[in-house]
Amino acid sequence: MTALAQWFHRRGGRDLTIAVPYLWLLVFFLLPFLIVVAMSLATRTPTAPPFGYGGENPVLNLHGYERLFTDSLYIRAFVTSIVNAAFATALCLLIGYPMALGLTRVSRSWRSILLMLVILPFWTSFLLRVYAWMGLMGRNSWFNGLLTDAWNLVTPQAWALQSVPMMNTNFAVVLVMVYTYLPFMILPLYANLERLDPQLDEAAMDLGSRPWQVFRDVTLPQSLPGIIAGGLLVFIPAAGELVIPTLVGDAAAPMIGRIISDEFAQARDWPMASTVAVALLVLMVGPTMIYTRYQAKAEGAAEKDGQP
Repeated sequence: MTALAQWFHRRGGRDLTIAVPYLWLLVFFLLPFLIVVAMSLATRTPTAPPFGYGGENPVLNLHGYERLFTDSLYIRAFVTSIVNAAFATALCLLIGYPMALGLTRVSRSWRSILLMLVILPFWTSFLLRVYAWMGLMGRNSWFNGLLTDAWNLVTPQAWALQSVPMMNTNFAVVLVMVYTYLPFMILPLYANLERLDPQLDEAAMDLGSRPWQVFRDVTLPQSLPGIIAGGLLVFIPAAGELVIPTLVGDAAAPMIGRIISDEFAQARDWPMASTVAVALLVLMVGPTMIYTRYQAKAEGAAEKDGQP
């Protein structure tokens, strides 16, 4: 066996396995991101592609980044996106945490069935599910009629409604996003809660803690990694969502995904669209990288201290 063959036998397979995901990130994330950054520094032109560098245009054009902080359209879009995504994430947590906790309390046979039901919506087209919600929220739907009857039953006659206005509102956007991204909250929480030692809860109960105290002092602190992971999995795609706000949202208050799409397709202002995309990526990925770095330092410190 040659020296090269011996090296590959010892380390080549492991190094190749490690290199594959890094190569994937390089080709499908870093290079496209650098292209978008380069376009964000270009100048809009009537040519094809509709941007250029140098000549009559500045080599580096920062006008798009200035507009992010001066044009109210982009400021409102970012605020709307963050607020809607935050509400959707909070509701997913409020709904998903009890469901994930319940999954860890049932028998193994029921657990498999319930997990299948959690991921069952993914077997249906995403667009088809959004259209189904559009039908449910329509003025003449049975769902809207049910809500209208409930509203009129508990409110004074002067506040009676013919139908509940749901379509083309931020309420509709948040509602459909909660339905769509709820499994992304449940699954990380379930994976985290399933690894918890049930004897800790029993020990707390033996020491006189009530069930709500056990949850507050034992279960909830240990499930924070699952909460953060689920929150990131919901918040990041929800903030950049395009299809849901376009179909059920308010056109007068667009989210940032709609702004990027319109800048690319209709206004053909590729540099501005790229600028907004870069700002969105930094806004979303920056906190994630900071948290990951902090978590790695915390785990390293815990290992040095001899903690589990």
